[in-house]
Amino acid sequence: MMITGRSTRHRIRRATSAAAARTTRPDGNGRSALVAFGALAAADLAAVASDRTRGLRRAAKPLLMPALASYVLRRRADGTSAAPAPLVTGLAFATAGDTALLFDEHEPAFLLGMAAFLGTQVNYTTGYARLGALRSLRRKPWTAAGCLAGWAAVNGVLAPTLDKRLRLPVAGYSLALTVMGATALGVGGRVGAGAAAFVGSDLLIGLQAAGRKVPSQELLIMTGYILGQYLITTGWLDRQDADGSDEDGAPQGGPATRHP
Repeated sequence: MMITGRSTRHRIRRATSAAAARTTRPDGNGRSALVAFGALAAADLAAVASDRTRGLRRAAKPLLMPALASYVLRRRADGTSAAPAPLVTGLAFATAGDTALLFDEHEPAFLLGMAAFLGTQVNYTTGYARLGALRSLRRKPWTAAGCLAGWAAVNGVLAPTLDKRLRLPVAGYSLALTVMGATALGVGGRVGAGAAAFVGSDLLIGLQAAGRKVPSQELLIMTGYILGQYLITTGWLDRQDADGSDEDGAPQGGPATRHP
């Protein structure tokens, strides 16, 4: 019995390792991971649209960002090419946030989810800076100024209607979100469009927390979030490929020059 038990555990470990290798093995395009992401997104949106499929939503939502992370890892041409670490780490934080927010009817879960997504915003902002966002924003400072003015206006309107215990956490998180959005606009393209969708999704969550409802609010939140993460991820990888950058943002085999 002892030998059989060890053999079974060994087979389980081998199967788990093989599955992990298939998930992250570079193949140059990662289309299978994107197909999985699309299927999970469809399942989650269907669950949001129908309260009768709550169990399906719980199963699909925490797997969305791991599917995108798998795409990031598999899209590499070979095992030596680097995946952008801030993107992968940001998606990992988003996975934790997605899981926590499944239980957001409880305040601790909402705060935990917000803390996890703070990690996403910090990592994304760091990654955008490596893609040359700050150089672009220095040439167009009104972009950042407009984003910060919008942050101040929204918080000024929503703060009085939020629970007092949520006001400071929401203000801090939304500031990090705004900085992420501003730096994404510095990168431009799909990254900027994806960040705008992400910010819009979180704005709807803020309205929800303040007791303000809009039609199809939950569906709009998840649609904006899923679209935003997809555009950020694919745009980021395309930009890195165009720049010939490694994971630290420095072009391979040349000086540290980037597109604006």
